[in-house]
Amino acid sequence: MQRAEAHEPHQDAAPRISVIIPCYNQAHFLGEAIESVLNQSYPHYEIIVVDDGSTDNTSEVAESYTQVRCISQQNQGLSAARNTGLRESTCDYLVFLDSDDRLLPVALSTGLKYLQANPDCAFVSGHYRLINANGEPQETNPQPHVKEDHYLALLQNNYITVPASVMYRREIFEEVGNFDTSLKSSEDYDLYLRISRAHPVYCHGTLVAEYRAHGSNMSSNSERMMKATLSVHGRQWPFVKGNKRYEQAYRRGRRYWQYRYGEGMVEKVRTNIRTPGQWLEALRGMKMVLRYYPRGFVKHAGRKLYSTVFRVKD
Repeated sequence: MQRAEAHEPHQDAAPRISVIIPCYNQAHFLGEAIESVLNQSYPHYEIIVVDDGSTDNTSEVAESYTQVRCISQQNQGLSAARNTGLRESTCDYLVFLDSDDRLLPVALSTGLKYLQANPDCAFVSGHYRLINANGEPQETNPQPHVKEDHYLALLQNNYITVPASVMYRREIFEEVGNFDTSLKSSEDYDLYLRISRAHPVYCHGTLVAEYRAHGSNMSSNSERMMKATLSVHGRQWPFVKGNKRYEQAYRRGRRYWQYRYGEGMVEKVRTNIRTPGQWLEALRGMKMVLRYYPRGFVKHAGRKLYSTVFRVKD
C-alpha cells in the first residue's frame, strides 16, 4: 500500500480538525479513506481510526500509517465506535468519515471556512458524489441546497445523506449528547434532527465527499433501514405537534421514508415468492410491508405480489 507523504507539524495557532474513521471489517477500503485525509489541502488535523472489533486486518492497515492513531475495542456498533473516536479526539472541529468513503481534497478547508464564517452554526454540510466499489465516479443525483429552516427540511428527508460531508463544532456534542448507541442505523439522521431542532446549521453545497456504493452498504438493507429511520423520525412528533408547517413536513417525511424503503421490501417479497423454499420468508416480508408500508401493500397486493404468486403457480 502506498503511503501519502506526511504533512508539516501542526501550528499551534491554526484550528485543528479531528477526522474520526470507525471501521468494522472494511480493511480493504480503509487505506483509501485514510489517504483521502492525508491528501487534504488543509494540513492541521488528526486522524483517529476506531477498530470496532474487526476480524480482518483493520488495525494493521491503520497502524501502517504513522499519522494515524488507532484505537481497538470489542465490537459495539457504529454509534459506539464514533463515540469512542469523539471521546479520544483533541480538536475543536470534527468530521466522521466512514471507512469505505473518501474525502475530497478541499473537504476540511471548506468545512472550516464555512464554520468560521457562520459562528452561530453547530455544523455545516456539503454535497457528495457516488463512487463504485473500485472507487470510480458514478452518476449522482442532484442534491438539494437547503438555505432555510433545516429542521423542516430534515423532517421531510435526510438531505445530508453522507456523514463525511458534515463538519461539527465539538461543543455541540456537550449540549445535545453523542450518537445514540441504541440505534443500529440512521444514527447520523437522529443527530442532525436533534441538533437542527434547536441550533442553526448551514448547507454550503460544495462537493466534499465520495460515497462508495457496494454490496455490503447498510443502506441496502431496506427492512433494517425502514425500522430505524421511522423510529428516529417518529421521535420528532412531540416537538412538531401543534406547529402546522412542521406537522405537514413530518407527514410528508413519513410518506417519503415509507416509499423509499418500502419499495425495496416489496421487491424482496417478490423475489422470495419466486424462490423455492422461501415462502415463509415471503410471508414474513408481507407482514413487514403491511406494518411499515401499508400504502404500498395496497398498491402492490393485486398488481405485483399476488400476480407473482399466480405466475409461479402456473
